[in-house]
Amino acid sequence: MQEAEARRTVEAVWRMEAGRVVAGIAGIVRDVGLAEELAQDALVAALEQWPRDGVPANPGAWLVTVGKRRAVDALRRRQTQQRTLAELGRDLDEQVTPDFDAAVEDHIEDDLLRLIFTACHPVLSPIARAALTLRLLGGLTTGEIARAFLTSESTVGQRITRAKQTLATARVPFEVPGPAERAERLDSVLEVVYLIFNEGYAATAGDDWMRPALCQEALRLARLLQGLMPGEPEVHGLAALLEIQASRTRARTGPDGAPILLNDQDRSRWDQLLIRRGLAALDRARTDHPGPYALQAEIAACHARARTPEETDWARIADLYADLARLVPSPVIELNRAVAVAQAHGPAAGLELARELASEPALEHYHLLPSVLGDLLFKLGRHDEARAEFERAAELTGNARERALLLARAAECGS
Repeated sequence: MQEAEARRTVEAVWRMEAGRVVAGIAGIVRDVGLAEELAQDALVAALEQWPRDGVPANPGAWLVTVGKRRAVDALRRRQTQQRTLAELGRDLDEQVTPDFDAAVEDHIEDDLLRLIFTACHPVLSPIARAALTLRLLGGLTTGEIARAFLTSESTVGQRITRAKQTLATARVPFEVPGPAERAERLDSVLEVVYLIFNEGYAATAGDDWMRPALCQEALRLARLLQGLMPGEPEVHGLAALLEIQASRTRARTGPDGAPILLNDQDRSRWDQLLIRRGLAALDRARTDHPGPYALQAEIAACHARARTPEETDWARIADLYADLARLVPSPVIELNRAVAVAQAHGPAAGLELARELASEPALEHYHLLPSVLGDLLFKLGRHDEARAEFERAAELTGNARERALLLARAAECGS
């Protein structure tokens, strides 16, 4: 096999299997940082051997097997004089046979779930959890993560290193949390996936309106969680939300990359397969007491089912936002409810609700508040006030594409 082709194969396999490789090794060494180093050793071995010997029949199993053998070697080197460790090494040698049978695969799935809960532990900051998750479970390089979050490679490297050190210092166990803390820890996991998706779906900074690669990685993680935790309704709720939101990707920007707002999008370009996947996940998420992701997915489904903007059930969306605000009170949710009320009952009703949020400290630098105020004022014919709000929103946003859109709307008020 040609070296370039083998290298591309290694990179593709690594992107798909990195999480399982790290998880399988972490199940032995019980140390996420060491497991990631040993997994990288397995990757280097693949880059050296596959171009020469050819790609193995089961490349993912090959990486796990080599990684586990490196783990055994590391344990033996650490305390070679201990008889119990030698016995452990013999047991592990038996586990990492190339056959990689179904029992071993099931064990890897268990370790993968442990890895997810460890990487997303609340002892880490949300952005550190996101970076570590993309590194360990997504197989992204430090440079790729840096480009995704528009920061320097050194910053991301330091963030990941500190995250591993924090987990080690806090003695975070490599395990799935027990029933008492499972709900809180699951919230942390879902928050990380949602953060990754949102940063790709509506970039907070930079020149691009979207970064689809981040959306795809979040979708992959959400689908992985569905398979690992099929009995958790909110896992399906998050997956439903992301599938439906991602279905609009092709319609959200024009040929020049400029943003296209929801009501102006060509709905024939919405991905119907993703919508069907999302609605199916939403069916699995429904309970008598839906969680916040399931409620947001219900809102997204209202848009997905509407063939035209005029068919959108805005009254139901407003009610769903009210339910969501009761469940997780937030001025951002109230702002979204104001938009839905404006669509259902007229811009004056929405403006009244939005005005009440003007004194919220959390929204002081949130560009979407003046953006919404500008839109509602424009619809009411109060163009001078609208222009001032659009200009203020443009000053607050860190995204170049969004700034251009807001300034264009401000200019429209003048004309």
